[in-house]
Amino acid sequence: MANLDLQPIGAIARKIGIPDADLESYGRYTAKISLARLPSPNSPPKGKLILVTGITPTSAGEGKTVTSIGLAQGLEKLGKKSIATLREPSLGPVFGVKGGATGGGKSQVLPAEKINLHFNGDKHAVGAAHNLLAAMIDAHIFHGNELRIDPATISWPRVVDMNDRALRQIQTGLGGKANGVPRDARFVITAASEVMAILALTESRADGARRLGEITIGFNTDGTPVHAKDLQAVGAMMVVLNDALRPNLVQTTEHTPALIHAGPFGNIAHGTCSVIAQRMGLDLSEYVVNEAGFGADLGAEKYLDIVMPCAGIKPSAAVLVGTVRALKRHDAESANLTSGLDNLAKHVENLRKYRLPIVVALNRFPDDRAEELRTVKTFCSGLGVEVALSEVFAKGGDGALELGEKVIDAASTVNLNAIRPLYDSAIGIEAKISLIAKEIYGANAVELRERAKEKIDKFTALGFSKLPVCIAKTQNSLSDDPKKLGAPKDWTLTISDAHLASGAGFIVAVAGNMLLMPGLPKLPQAIKMNVTDDGTISGMR
Repeated sequence: MANLDLQPIGAIARKIGIPDADLESYGRYTAKISLARLPSPNSPPKGKLILVTGITPTSAGEGKTVTSIGLAQGLEKLGKKSIATLREPSLGPVFGVKGGATGGGKSQVLPAEKINLHFNGDKHAVGAAHNLLAAMIDAHIFHGNELRIDPATISWPRVVDMNDRALRQIQTGLGGKANGVPRDARFVITAASEVMAILALTESRADGARRLGEITIGFNTDGTPVHAKDLQAVGAMMVVLNDALRPNLVQTTEHTPALIHAGPFGNIAHGTCSVIAQRMGLDLSEYVVNEAGFGADLGAEKYLDIVMPCAGIKPSAAVLVGTVRALKRHDAESANLTSGLDNLAKHVENLRKYRLPIVVALNRFPDDRAEELRTVKTFCSGLGVEVALSEVFAKGGDGALELGEKVIDAASTVNLNAIRPLYDSAIGIEAKISLIAKEIYGANAVELRERAKEKIDKFTALGFSKLPVCIAKTQNSLSDDPKKLGAPKDWTLTISDAHLASGAGFIVAVAGNMLLMPGLPKLPQAIKMNVTDDGTISGMR
């Protein structure tokens, strides 16, 4: 994948008013921005945030990232100052199914290989900070356990930024007394780390340190929570994360600025880039195009029910990305659009519950038939929602001019005071899960398995019931069963487990058989990748 006509990163920074003094270059084409560029906490945003989400996707994704990049380019062509804000890719999906997560064609963020791989070290810093705390927990127990931590209650896993199913359940401390206390443990992928969620939600270094300190790692023998600050781990974790707290500046194929920072997944975490990047972007531009992970039942719901109340950033419009390919997936036998259109309609209905103006972006593929595109447009008109053809892969910003115009119009009509989360924080954890299940997923009931019920009752008794809920659920269906397509009805959401993320500030509820550590497929993208003698990477898309 060749880098296309890149400009020096200093030139990109100057486009949005960032002087060299606030920039630390990581090579010629990427840089970190000083936190001094953050606006004051009480200052209102200068720009408007556009939340890009999607219908229930196929395994290949429906182009939310490419649409976000293309829309930012299109807005710039329409004379608007725009910035794309995106998550950092995870190595797991890059080497697993996706092969890359930087857009494509004429709507990419560059340098793509650097962004897809180690990208200024942020993901490795998150993993190192997370595993440092894990090591300090086990060392504390080995050296006498002054805090009286009950090893059976330790909920803090270890992390690795790779799809590795063999690490889902492990035992540590084996091989004798010198190696520590044997106990059951687990790995999750780095994108599911609470440290990653904290990086994405924090608003300053001080806020980051506070959140890290509030991490609950387990309980002592009296049943009292033990926090990272009790282990005196916060300072060292902040040292590891020091550079990672600053957002990364890159450019698109048309030299539109892009801020890429933090990488929580949308199916097992809250699924959007950092609040720091969003705040900076809103201070530096007229429009921030912010991508949220997977379908609107996941990334968008979590943005609106977790990030928005936490950060106070309200979107001015939502872009719902769909494809004919994804619509057909919902009726695998006849490959018609009917069941897929039901899915699209449900996502539109859900976004309207938050009082958001909506524009559907129909991401066009070369083999889409004209009559199919007309069917989707007619259906959207019947729903009373604006729709625009998106051809950003093939045409770049020129392929998003209609979409950009409709987004500008939609954002101009927004009543920000009317936009609110689905639920009030005062209602209980079970009530929040039930509201999301019934209102957003379309379930008619919720079943809490015994393990989940016990944990939720414990979290409630400890005073955590006001926290929002982050449901870890399959991205392949509105339900918790990836085989249920369309807009399923008359089904029950099963919550099999729950985790307390007190530092990040939410409760994780695990739906169905959802796993926090993915596995590689039989034929991963990794087998297609290589490096030539001159250092050129091949097989990454």
